[in-house]
Amino acid sequence: QVHLVESGGGSVQAGGSLRLSCTVPGGTTENLSIGWWRRGLGSGREFVASMSWSGRMTFYGDSVKDRFTIGRDNTTNAVYLQMDNLKPEDTAVYYCARRTGGSYYFEYEYDSWGQGTQVTVSS
Repeated sequence: QVHLVESGGGSVQAGGSLRLSCTVPGGTTENLSIGWWRRGLGSGREFVASMSWSGRMTFYGDSVKDRFTIGRDNTTNAVYLQMDNLKPEDTAVYYCARRTGGSYYFEYEYDSWGQGTQVTVSS
């Protein structure tokens, strides 16, 4: 297990942007395959984006493709999720987690879930 912490959530109007960060306090996300998931009110957890440990491969959920970008920030040792052109349906608690292997799209392939950060998009 790894201790992951999300930050950067907040409230924004539709069309706006937010950047979330996933960090390991006192450590680094280097060599970790990290994914972002979200849970809207009354919904199950939805896959948002993920990246390989090297960062060379990235994967996105259909609902966020072409609007969100996952990447590694080497200056802060964080994995970020840049969210542009936000929509009200993006409102959710966003979680980062470590992928332990296998598919990037299945929740059971992830562990070390963070506590989540709230993103609220108003119309």
